[in-house]
Amino acid sequence: MPTHARPADAFTAINGFLGELEERGYGYETRRLRGHLLGEYLEHALGEAKTAALTTDELMDLVHADAWLAAAAAGETRRRNTLLGPDAAAANNSQRARIQTWNAFAEHLGLPLRLELPPAGHGDWLEPEEAHKLLRTLAVKRPAGANAATSLRTAAVAALVAATGRSVPELHGLNVTDVDLEHRPFPQIKLNNGPHPLDKETADILRRWLDIRAGITKQLEGTDPGYLWIPTKPGRPRHGEEPPKPGLTRAAVRTLHAAHRTLVTQVFGAPLRPGALLLSRP
Repeated sequence: MPTHARPADAFTAINGFLGELEERGYGYETRRLRGHLLGEYLEHALGEAKTAALTTDELMDLVHADAWLAAAAAGETRRRNTLLGPDAAAANNSQRARIQTWNAFAEHLGLPLRLELPPAGHGDWLEPEEAHKLLRTLAVKRPAGANAATSLRTAAVAALVAATGRSVPELHGLNVTDVDLEHRPFPQIKLNNGPHPLDKETADILRRWLDIRAGITKQLEGTDPGYLWIPTKPGRPRHGEEPPKPGLTRAAVRTLHAAHRTLVTQVFGAPLRPGALLLSRP
């Protein structure tokens, strides 16, 4: 049970939940996703009840939860188009995120209610044709307000994950010298178990990222350390010291994951982990 009284108003309860997540140190992207999904849930419940406000207890009625999940599964709550069309069914991991959010909110409220979380399944991967289409879109489409360099770095990371079957942490330590786009008969990248051939599409995306990366590292004073994945802009000052210039350090794994989640959600309409783009089904 929570140590605080449960707010009567549903909107106030949602804001309180998001505030608690921030106090507990949850990242911005997690809080943003939780807020978006609970806002979607509240909006749907208000429409179903044909009212302007709901109490917290009314909102957490399982009838509202079931109706929301059914509408979301059918694509009825979607606000933007996707590569599969505006009426495409929701991805499996999107529904899992909704259920996880609902359960976390119920726990915050001290309610014993829980929705059953479906197992991860086929919906966690795209078909090869869909993966190719999404990779091409990531490489050329920059959502409003997005940083061009970050978007292209994200596309390059995703393309390598898809082409090599390696995870982001496994590709994190690559250097520029590991990439040989002029190798014949195929471009290749050096992995820990030897060279791996790259398809033309992946090579083209990597070449564009290397061009942008060169423009960033040109501003460095001294030798380029050679990290393949670098921050695209300075970080925040810490302990009163200026952050290192982009290129002096590797981009953190969490940074690459966060950028991927943000860009894919904006372009695809649903969050997808990098491994969802594997061109060979695991």
